[in-house]
Amino acid sequence: MRFAEPMFLWGLLTLPLFALLFVYAYHRRKKLAARFVSLSMLPKLSTSVSPWRRLAKVTILLFAIAFLFVALARPQWGRKMEHIERRGLDLVLLQDISLSMLAEDIKPNRLTRSRHEISAFLESLSGDRVGLVAFSGEAQVMVPLTLDYGTVQMMLKELTPGWLMPGTNLEKAIRKGMDLYRNSGSAGQYSVMILMSDGEELEAAAVNAAKEAAEMGIRIYTIGIGSREGVPIPVPSKNGEVAYKKDMQGNIVTTRLEDGTLQEIASVTGGLYFYANPGEFQLQKVLSEIASLEKKEQSSDRMENYQDRYQIFLALAALLFLIEALVSERGRKRRVGAGRFN
Repeated sequence: MRFAEPMFLWGLLTLPLFALLFVYAYHRRKKLAARFVSLSMLPKLSTSVSPWRRLAKVTILLFAIAFLFVALARPQWGRKMEHIERRGLDLVLLQDISLSMLAEDIKPNRLTRSRHEISAFLESLSGDRVGLVAFSGEAQVMVPLTLDYGTVQMMLKELTPGWLMPGTNLEKAIRKGMDLYRNSGSAGQYSVMILMSDGEELEAAAVNAAKEAAEMGIRIYTIGIGSREGVPIPVPSKNGEVAYKKDMQGNIVTTRLEDGTLQEIASVTGGLYFYANPGEFQLQKVLSEIASLEKKEQSSDRMENYQDRYQIFLALAALLFLIEALVSERGRKRRVGAGRFN
């Protein structure tokens, strides 16, 4: 047996407090009664109240409260294997994490906005397998194709510039995505890549890689991030002040969106290119486009979650509350003088 909401079990620790409250109420009632009747006369006037019945009512009430807390903790047991059928695409997200993605022409910066938009994008998916590749001068698989969107969300937080080779290599990103499809044996008409970058490609082989992806049946949608005007690139500063990347001559380096290659990559694979401006990032438009694509059966056998059994304890609590309400504190009243003239 397990509990889905175990924090409610802490409520069981309040039972002694409830017991003390009942004891306090009992003595409080005696004090109030003593204001009108002497303590010596009180037992004679209350002979019909049974202390054992009162104790029984309190005990029943405490058990009812205990069962109520157990029910709130959602006890679970019993499970079985179940065949789950899903329909969806295989989506690989290629996210640029080069230093230029720290530019603030899209607030708060290009990379942070990308992570936020991808997170919202994942919340709109259902039944699609998702993989995540980070790239700059080289590419690295962060998450293989999976239905576990929570893992992808978690790895998004790890996407920061600086831990991969400097630069922007779109070819390596595309080829790493192709490897994901090959390793899962899923390349074909149900395969879609979404490439997000400012497009400052240092190599000229990205379009050739895209053509190879198209031959595998992979469609690539590209999103160009950033303004077409040159903007400086913020870099971490030791004293905490704002600093910008400079070249060997001490001049501030600027970055601008280079979307020509991104447009060609989308074109040769049958995908579309979108420009992410400060007001609209365009990922939701990509979602609308791929929604019309044919989807395949995504099936898997998995262990079903434990079955909720809180209903049992909730019913016991309700039954005990009912019994407590029906039980009277008063016993059978003994008639004074009965049996005196036998």
